[in-house]
Amino acid sequence: MAKKRIIISLGGSIVIPKTGFDPAFLKSLKSLFVSEIKKGHQFILIVGGGATSRMYQDALRAIGKPTNTDLDRIGIETTKVNAMFVKLLLGDFAHKDIISDPRKKVNSSKPVIIASGWKPGNSTDFGAVNFAKTYGASDVINLSNIEYVYDKDPAKYKDAKIIEQITWSDFRKIVGSVWDPGANVPFDPIASKMAEKLGLRVSILRGTDLKEVQKAIGGKTFRGTVIY
Repeated sequence: MAKKRIIISLGGSIVIPKTGFDPAFLKSLKSLFVSEIKKGHQFILIVGGGATSRMYQDALRAIGKPTNTDLDRIGIETTKVNAMFVKLLLGDFAHKDIISDPRKKVNSSKPVIIASGWKPGNSTDFGAVNFAKTYGASDVINLSNIEYVYDKDPAKYKDAKIIEQITWSDFRKIVGSVWDPGANVPFDPIASKMAEKLGLRVSILRGTDLKEVQKAIGGKTFRGTVIY
């Protein structure tokens, strides 16, 4: 029986933060995936646009009046660049093509399938949820630049509280139900709605903490938030 692939939504800011590439970290990230592949794990990595995408979107807003579709389109293009970078980073371990449509199952002997953004109106989180549906996965791992989900924005409210576990209904009260291009939310509201419908379990954790990432991949208790 073919092994189920582990679905990971890899935030673009993990690949390239505002401060630029961190080659030492990227080498460690590659080493982590290689070690997990040698254990028999297979992955689908959906790569986001992150800070790079938001920089393009902010520039468009500053010089004109782009539509939400315009903003999503430039965001999707940045995910494609980031996805290609991750594909080249993983070399022969990765499938030859960058996948955009998560509804189509890819038959590949390679242990890693790399995906980019899909279509306007949502983020790569939505793609990750659709990949989970396509491949029959019950879990999605979301690697971002935050360690936990909070009950409100910790950058604005000093009394914001960490949430370690939360139901989809309660989480959706926090993030709302409308997609805003470039929004920096723990998990896309549109993706959240679908994840709740599918009964997915989504793990959110800081993608640069590779020890915790390894725990999440291995199904162990990790430092982060679980939405169910």
